[in-house]
Amino acid sequence: MAERQIPELTHAAEGAAEKRATRLAPPGCAACANRRPGWFCALGAAVLADLELASSNILLPAQAALFTEGEDARCLYLISSGYIKLAAGRAGERQMIVRVVGPGSILGLYAVLSHGVYEVSAESLTVAHLRPVERERFLAFLRSHNDAQLRAVQCICQEYRFALQDACRLALSETVATRLGRLLMELARQIGEQMPGGAYRFPLLLTHEEMASMTSTTRETVTRTLGQFRKEGWIAIEDSLVTIRRPERLQMLV
Repeated sequence: MAERQIPELTHAAEGAAEKRATRLAPPGCAACANRRPGWFCALGAAVLADLELASSNILLPAQAALFTEGEDARCLYLISSGYIKLAAGRAGERQMIVRVVGPGSILGLYAVLSHGVYEVSAESLTVAHLRPVERERFLAFLRSHNDAQLRAVQCICQEYRFALQDACRLALSETVATRLGRLLMELARQIGEQMPGGAYRFPLLLTHEEMASMTSTTRETVTRTLGQFRKEGWIAIEDSLVTIRRPERLQMLV
């Protein structure tokens, strides 16, 4: 898919991704309707205010590159709204989708803290509102706030847990139904919301081919397996939303 051209920004220190994005002044973190428990959203109002001062604001169109695997990690990104796809593998070669992340998530944390490079590529699935924080500004922010230091450690631990889930999905699941069931439950918990009665709902952001990449199978098999899940009444797919009606059934597969 051809990359869209996005107007340049004037702040050179914010890196190549910001140069392809458009500034937008959103509500502050304290007033954000998408604040989530965990991540940096859970920091106190005073700490969040300092984080806002260290960050800027960009609006990324759908299907636009944010950063590329192997690039110097000059910024990390807080997601205020929208969804981002993370993929491993160089552009033009075989790629594997690693994860879909949404509001509240932070991208590039480990790479920035280690003064390294981005380990994956990031591309917007929807219009996404982001808060980039330049590396040195973020390190200065951490030095000023013990709460933020602890939150950074917790976020890295959470990323480790997600990576372990990815490995288990591929290595320990013997059937496609099990791998796909794992993936649906992971998406439900990471980007979805729990509804009354225990059901989950989340936006359908991935194509069947992309889901096949994440479950090491074919597009046709994903389509057939999803059809079976729907026939059994375990899930419903309507208006680009997936509803897991019987999460206990998918959990039994896992």
